[in-house]
Amino acid sequence: MSAKPSDVDIVTFGCRLNAYESEVIRARAAEDGLTDAVVFNTCAVTGEAVRQARQAIRKARRERPRAKLIVTGCAAQIDPAAFAAMAEVDLVLGNAEKSQAGAYLPTPEPIRVRVNDIMSVRETAGHLVDGLKDRARAYVEVQNGCDHRCTFCIIPFGRGNSRSAAAGEVVAQVKRLAAQGYQEIVLTGVDVTSWGTDLPGQPTLGQLVARILKLVPELPRLRLSSIDAAEIDADLLRCLAKEPRLMPYLHLSLQAGDDMILKRMKRRHSRADALKLVAEVRAVRPDTAFGADFIAGFPTETEAMFENTVKLVEQAGLAFLHVFPYSPRPGTPAARMPAVKGDIVKARAARLRAAGDAALSRHLERQAGRVLKGLIERPGVARAEDFTEIAFTGEATVGGVAALRVTGHDGKRLLAETLVREPA
Repeated sequence: MSAKPSDVDIVTFGCRLNAYESEVIRARAAEDGLTDAVVFNTCAVTGEAVRQARQAIRKARRERPRAKLIVTGCAAQIDPAAFAAMAEVDLVLGNAEKSQAGAYLPTPEPIRVRVNDIMSVRETAGHLVDGLKDRARAYVEVQNGCDHRCTFCIIPFGRGNSRSAAAGEVVAQVKRLAAQGYQEIVLTGVDVTSWGTDLPGQPTLGQLVARILKLVPELPRLRLSSIDAAEIDADLLRCLAKEPRLMPYLHLSLQAGDDMILKRMKRRHSRADALKLVAEVRAVRPDTAFGADFIAGFPTETEAMFENTVKLVEQAGLAFLHVFPYSPRPGTPAARMPAVKGDIVKARAARLRAAGDAALSRHLERQAGRVLKGLIERPGVARAEDFTEIAFTGEATVGGVAALRVTGHDGKRLLAETLVREPA
């Protein structure tokens, strides 16, 4: 990690929301005049994520001995003392503090830990920056925190309870980004489908989506990040049915395909609920593709229970899988449940990933010969409306939308050729 003395590096771990918030950190650090520093925006979703953060901190100190090392994010919020005990760390900031004005200013007296009770936070910082931007799309944080207490999950203790950005602020932000030329905007958060439950009148995510599409007609593509299968509302289904600008891809937080495991996870949906949801969406929007998160080797999981999860992949017609070997998080109820042996957990994760590879291959096969509209992410790589990655030949402008004819696939992504650039 080479750097000039004035450089401030932001090292981000974990989810897209963390990446978004790193842009808030970058803006705040610049406003506060922070120099020669590295800020680590950590993740706590697995023990491995925490280990990687600690490793990166030690490496940064070796490479930048004089830099100020600041640790924030979910892992810092949940266990600030562990990071404060590291000799390499100069400052630990909580998840609420990391985006506050003045957070990176020097204090009269050295303070190594500034972490308050995240459960006391009542506002979201979704409107602080104009979205996380790559060259192709922008992200808007509409929600933060989570009111649910899944037995395996430590994240509510890092993020706090659910809180929503006001609809008017979200629409204004989307309008600004569309005016800057972004062809696609993604609504993101910790539990996006809970948006609105804490706002007056309890509006739904579907109502927010409808409002954005109505009030920002110049936006070509609107996409949702990962959603909870138990919270999709009727308004959102209507948007999927009637609004072609809402992208036909849903990434579901399923976690398992066995009812007993789902119950022990304290999930709010059953296996039948997941299949019903997929069927309902496909009935109104047949071209919708689905992804899902799964945990392999959850405590008490038997071989038969695991097989129910594997079978769900094909039965639901999933296309994209994120598979996580179960990782016990101290302080969660699941960490006290009878554990599955580590080698079995690892083997089940591998088998589930293989099922995911087969599911992706089936999905790719179905696209043969089609002409798809792809958002150009970088030269030679695009993303279809249903989130399928496309490697293409020919010329197209990054950030634009192009018509691509599918010529085949390589098992991981579609292969295509450019036809005609779509007007911006």
